[in-house]
Amino acid sequence: FAVVKGLRTYSSAQVYCRDVYRGQLTSVHSASRNQELQKLARTYTRWAVWIGAVTSRRTGKWESRWEDSSPWNYANWAPTYPHHIVTTCTTLSTRDGLWRSRPCFQLRPFICQY
Repeated sequence: FAVVKGLRTYSSAQVYCRDVYRGQLTSVHSASRNQELQKLARTYTRWAVWIGAVTSRRTGKWESRWEDSSPWNYANWAPTYPHHIVTTCTTLSTRDGLWRSRPCFQLRPFICQY
């Protein structure tokens, strides 16, 4: 994993992970991995970081999915999330480890997996 402190939009972060690390924004499949990534990110930044999940409306219903197409078998959403209004990207809080829906154009640090 690599935590990148430079602030980027979600799509720009995804391109950075691909071009620099030949990877992608991280997916998270367990509570232990979520905690590990929270601690790792917290050593670099106080900001919530992008992870590789997008929530969007597909075939008439809202769903969240990982950019790397891995199974959606774990989630750590904060209460009232994810939002089902517009397509949103996902942050992992360095403070509480919870995930929140955010507009994809926001500038944030991010975590690449490779």
